Amino acid sequence: MIRTMVRMRARPGCERGVESAWRAVAGQSGSLAGNLRRELLADAADPRAFVVVTEWADESALRDFENGPVAARLADALRPLCEAPAPGDYRAMRDPDGTTPAMVFVDVEITVPAARRAEFDRGYAEVTERMAGVPGYLREELLRSPGSDTHHIFAEWRSEAEFYRWIGNPAHAQEEAGPIAPFLLKDFRRRLFHPAAHPDDRREPSTTGKEIDVHTTTDVLIVGAGPTGLTAAVELARRGVDCRVVERLAMPSGQADKAIGIHCRTMEIWEDQGIVREAMNTGIWLTGNMVFVNGVETHRMSWELPELPYAHLGLPQYETERLLTERLATLGVRPRRGAELTTFTQDGDGVLATLTLAGGGTETVRAKYLVGCDGAHSRVRELLGLTFTGGLGRFPQLFMLGDVDVDWDMPEGHLLRFLHETDGRMDGMLVCVPLRGESRYRIATLAPPRFFAQTGGRDAPPGFSEELAAPTLADVQAALDHLAPPGTRASNLRWSSVFRISHGIVDRYGEGRVFVAGDAAHLHPPAGGQGMNTGIQDVWNLAWKLALAVRGVAAPGLLASYETERRPEGEEIVGRAVRMAFTEELDRDDLKRQFLQEMGMLLSYSRSPLVGESLSAPDALRDGPAPGDLAPDVGGLHRRGVGHPLRLRDLTRGTRHTLLVYADRSAAEAEVAAVEKLCADVRRLACGEIEAYLLASPDAHVPAMLNPPVVRDAAGEFRARYGVAGSALYLIRPDGHVGFRSQPVDADALRKNLHLVFGGAR
Repeated sequence: MIRTMVRMRARPGCERGVESAWRAVAGQSGSLAGNLRRELLADAADPRAFVVVTEWADESALRDFENGPVAARLADALRPLCEAPAPGDYRAMRDPDGTTPAMVFVDVEITVPAARRAEFDRGYAEVTERMAGVPGYLREELLRSPGSDTHHIFAEWRSEAEFYRWIGNPAHAQEEAGPIAPFLLKDFRRRLFHPAAHPDDRREPSTTGKEIDVHTTTDVLIVGAGPTGLTAAVELARRGVDCRVVERLAMPSGQADKAIGIHCRTMEIWEDQGIVREAMNTGIWLTGNMVFVNGVETHRMSWELPELPYAHLGLPQYETERLLTERLATLGVRPRRGAELTTFTQDGDGVLATLTLAGGGTETVRAKYLVGCDGAHSRVRELLGLTFTGGLGRFPQLFMLGDVDVDWDMPEGHLLRFLHETDGRMDGMLVCVPLRGESRYRIATLAPPRFFAQTGGRDAPPGFSEELAAPTLADVQAALDHLAPPGTRASNLRWSSVFRISHGIVDRYGEGRVFVAGDAAHLHPPAGGQGMNTGIQDVWNLAWKLALAVRGVAAPGLLASYETERRPEGEEIVGRAVRMAFTEELDRDDLKRQFLQEMGMLLSYSRSPLVGESLSAPDALRDGPAPGDLAPDVGGLHRRGVGHPLRLRDLTRGTRHTLLVYADRSAAEAEVAAVEKLCADVRRLACGEIEAYLLASPDAHVPAMLNPPVVRDAAGEFRARYGVAGSALYLIRPDGHVGFRSQPVDADALRKNLHLVFGGAR
């Protein structure tokens, strides 16, 4: 028997068309001699990816099919619906025949009822993380049969012997497969296959797993498929920039061992990207925090502030990566996993990067720009020769994490922090972060002394340790006994680890055509949950500038402003996180302001050379957002033809700058009439990268047939929040910050500001 597996990727919006075309033509193959199976499977990680699986009695039957009319009709039906095939999309395999090939495929077929799909998905994500360290294991993919409960886990192993050695260990069912063990108890089928060359060697064989050496080009190469790299890719792809994401790890992380807290500003970004609803449906709300010192509650604060567009969300990092990966797939980009950056060179025109592939080959990528989002141990940072200002700081303590159920009487949804002080010195800390599930928490505390002994006196490296034994439930309970309220009990330890905290910021955020972002640029303690959120903010700032540079319309200094704007913010966040790690560090006079700062809502680029203003009087626009500040959202806007009030974000959302020209009844008629020409001018100067609106007060006179859309400030919220009167304008950047403002409208000053951003401005 010979099996073929052909991977296809639907063009955007053609997913259902692929399924329909397959059903219409594939049924005709059943009458062909030697056909044993034909099935279309969907890739669980990519909604646009499909795998056609066929099985044939022998190679002759397969050859007859591929040379016959049914295969031709199937190709004709699918070709306009799918992207061009890529190397490795075709694989042939056969039943084991007693030989010892260099590779073995394992197909595990299971049934997952629809009602338990979410439970399985969470468990499977954890399994893939655990499998990463199993000897002989290479990679796997999860495939689903559309319209049914049948799932296939299709894995590749280095050898059949290593696979059987793994399943022969009775502990494997709990140690690696445990999270999905209930689904393996019934309706379970496992089949092994050896690689096979295509019968007439016309297609790429999958015999050794070695991938061919290839050369590709792209606009932007992104190294790292964590939240930072995926966000960068989404933003570039939204702007039509060709980008590639490469990731050293063969499988995405399935363990909730990293960032959990999603800040309000990140939620606003996700609203713009189109994933905020899915995030809210998947996570839980963190509704407040409480701090205890030596058992006494010192402060409590609700995080559900009415002025915030979103509260603080709790979402494991693997879910964040899943949502971003799915969004990226809708834009036609899939991360290339098992591809590790080894070196790169750059010149005045671009970057030449060399990747080592998990299958044994290499790939050379020519890109206009490279962005290193490859984490704390960044290869991009190393190759650029970036150093940490003042050196990389390290806390001497080891910390442990654990996910447990906690039985206590504490408010639901609150982050809890317990500190112990002796003679004014903090000598104990315990942080408990709520997770999805009844009374489930992530526990972070100092590791017991025996873990220091395990290091043998050596300096433990930063990050999570795979060398030290995992903490036990007894370790977690001991920490609760010492710091939590009396009688607190922990149970059901699902995962634990030991880690070491480093902190620092690089001296530069890039050089030439190469940039770093996220943990590749700055490391800090988890206090305040700043790490992942800051990385997302980094590339939110960088991506729109890179897109303009790729198009050739960026001003000469635009890309340099990435470091100018983001590095001071990184310095401030690192310093604040270090101070908070072992102190109470609370501004008791203004807890709200401190929380808003942590949520990213007070972020300002007021010192950036890109922002500016032109004011007729010192107190003009005094009550509005200053240049560089985030543009606050307001409601109560009305546009003709729309039957409901609009928000300002309905106008500013998207990938371009937004020009808001305001006029009320006192504005001169000539000023209002000049808006049409102004808007046409700035669109031309900004190479079409500006949307423009006239925001008029309810009683303002607006000439008929005015070109920019007219939106009425019906509730007066814009006037009040932006401090405008008469005529004024605000230029909002794609990242939501105020780029320029003037009162009254100053067209010349606006044009000068545009010169700082757009190279095509004249």
